[in-house]
Amino acid sequence: MRAHSLSKALMYAMLTSIALAGFDSTAKAQDLPAYMAPISGRTVSSPVETATKNVLALNTGMFELYDNASRIFERNILSKHPVILALFSGAGGRFILYRPGMAPLEAPSVPIVYQLLKSVDHSTMALAQVVGPYLDNPADQSWRAPMLAYRARMQSALDSLDQAPMPPDWRENDRAILRSNLAFMDDCLAKGTVSFAALQAFTKMQAPRLKLDIEWAAQTQVAHWMKVLAEWKAMLGGDWEKIYAASNTIYGTRQNNVLFSVLAQFFPPEAINDRLILFETLSFTTSPDDLISALTRIIADRSDGALFFGDYYMMDYELMGGDARVAIAAESAKLGLKASLPPVVPFRSSQWPMRITPGPGPASLADLP
Repeated sequence: MRAHSLSKALMYAMLTSIALAGFDSTAKAQDLPAYMAPISGRTVSSPVETATKNVLALNTGMFELYDNASRIFERNILSKHPVILALFSGAGGRFILYRPGMAPLEAPSVPIVYQLLKSVDHSTMALAQVVGPYLDNPADQSWRAPMLAYRARMQSALDSLDQAPMPPDWRENDRAILRSNLAFMDDCLAKGTVSFAALQAFTKMQAPRLKLDIEWAAQTQVAHWMKVLAEWKAMLGGDWEKIYAASNTIYGTRQNNVLFSVLAQFFPPEAINDRLILFETLSFTTSPDDLISALTRIIADRSDGALFFGDYYMMDYELMGGDARVAIAAESAKLGLKASLPPVVPFRSSQWPMRITPGPGPASLADLP
C-alpha cells in the first residue's frame, strides 16, 4: 500500500512538473497524447510577472526561515529567563510558570465560586438576548421554545443552590436573582409576548444584585492570583528580576484587564511593555504555545531592531509607522484635511497598554446609578 501511494505521488509530481514547464517552446497541443488533453495548456508569464513572483517569493520564504529560527530562540529564552503566561479563560484565567531546566508549573484554578457567580449573572443577562429580537411582537412566538428550555435549567439551578459552595450571603443574592429570572420568564410565557417595558423593569431590578456578584467574583479572582504570584516571586528569588510575563486580551476585556493588572503589581512600572506584555487577540482564549511564540517573536525582533537600526525597542512598533505619519500629514494637506494623529511617543514607552487618558463619564460599575 505504501509503495502504491508513493508511486502515485511520484507520478503526480512528474505530471505536474511537465504541465508547469509547458514542454518546450516548439511543442504543440496536437503532439500530446490524448490522455494529457485535460491538463495540458501553454503557460504564459511575462518577464514582469516572473520578476514580481521571484521577488515576492523572498518574503514567503522568510516566514519559513523565521519559524525555524523562532523555535531555537524560544529554547534559548526559556533556558535563561523564567516566563509567566497569564491566559484568559472562562474559569478566571490560567497561570503557567516556565523555569529554566524545569517542567512548566501550572497554578491552581480560581475557586469554583467565581464561575458560579458568573454563571448566575450570565444567565440573567442572556434573557435580554433571548427576548431582544421579539419585543412587542406577539405575532412571533419562536422565542417560546428556547425560553422554556432555558427555564428548566434555571429551575434546576435554583433547586440545587443550597448545595453550591459559596458564602451564605452570596447564595441568598443568587437565589433572589434566579427567582426573579423565573418570574420574568413565567410572565412572558403567560402573556405570550415580551414587552420592552417589562424587560426594562426586569433589568433595573436585577442590576444591583448583579453588581454584587461582579464585585465578589472580582475579589475572588484577584485574591487568588495575587497569592499565586506572591508565592512564585518568593520561590524565584533573584531570578524574578529577569522574568518575562505575557497575557492575552480581546478588545472588550482590554480596559482594566484583570490578569495584566494583577501581574503589573509585581513588576516595576518600567517593565510594562518591556518584560510585561499584553497581546490583543481575536478570541477570548489562546493556547500557551501560541502566546509564548508571540512573546518569542517580540524578543527576537528587538535584537533585529538593535542590529539594523540601533534601537532595541523600535520593532515593538509598526516599522513604517513613523514615515507613515509624515505621509499621512502630507496627503491630508493635499486633500484639505487636518491630520488627526496621536502624540508621538518614544519606542521605549512604559505606558499602560490600555486607555489612561482621563475623560468625562462613568469609569466603573460603582460610578453607575
